Amino acid sequence: MAADLLEELPAEFETLKKPPERLWYLGNPELLKRRKVSIVGTRRPSAYTREMTHRLAKELAARGVVVVSGAAMGVDAIAHQGAGPASTIAVLGTGVDLRYPAVNAPLIESIEKEGLLLSRFEPGMRATNWSFVVRNELVVALGEVLVITQADRQSGSMRSAEIAGKLGREIWVLPQRLGESEGTNDLLREGVAKPIYSIEEFADRFGTVPAKELPLDDFFYFCQKNPTVDEVLNRFGARLYEAELMGEVEIRDGRVRLA
Repeated sequence: MAADLLEELPAEFETLKKPPERLWYLGNPELLKRRKVSIVGTRRPSAYTREMTHRLAKELAARGVVVVSGAAMGVDAIAHQGAGPASTIAVLGTGVDLRYPAVNAPLIESIEKEGLLLSRFEPGMRATNWSFVVRNELVVALGEVLVITQADRQSGSMRSAEIAGKLGREIWVLPQRLGESEGTNDLLREGVAKPIYSIEEFADRFGTVPAKELPLDDFFYFCQKNPTVDEVLNRFGARLYEAELMGEVEIRDGRVRLA
């Protein structure tokens, strides 16, 4: 299991006060080029949170979105599982060659094979309290937005909310009952976070579910970002007009959208 160094750091890390000098990875670094949503939360989720987290991650992945989380027990693991190993990035608080926590070893191994493992720590580095703080910062930075599906006050997820605020990331949460998930309820009451009332409507913010005959390739993922016509032509040339004729994409106001 030989870890590689990324040749180029993700552009999202430019918003960090101290970006990592280097990142190790195992898996498919091409996932970094796709739209990404970060999902975090408690290690002890309720049955409702487990169901909604899994469904949210699955709907995002169906739209070509990559789900980013930290491979911890609870919400993190459920988010990775819901997205499927080929549509998820796990940012680790250890070296990418270690399997921590051990209970998630099979999940982490599946992500290594089909998705992407990332770490700013050298291979062999074991977990420490501060390494998880660093991991959480990278998880938040990679996503366009941060979703916290359940969190208590004074939790690591609430620290992630603070990081998101500093980085200018929107924060979204699941509506929860009074007395449960007091951390996310506080974020709603204070106007820091927005509620997700519909999983499908939230996922639709990041893309559309492709027609079955549309191949999920680099062209599809690139067009999920609603690029300009020039950007698509520079990268894919005549493929754009072929896709337009096939009804796979449409061009409006100088931008390309999936049909």
